Amino acid sequence: MPAGASPKREHEYKKLESKFEKEHRYPGREEEVAARIVNKQRKEHGETKAQKKAK
Repeated sequence: MPAGASPKREHEYKKLESKFEKEHRYPGREEEVAARIVNKQRKEHGETKAQKKAK
């Protein structure tokens, strides 16, 4: 999980990662895919450093 992520996003990341492992989706890449999804959502909601500076 990237530095600066909120506890909500941390929880979401862990939940996605375990879900992918249980469903055998993205074998060997569960962490990467979960992180990408969470980062995408952070960007869409303006939670990244770049977007905080722009405000």
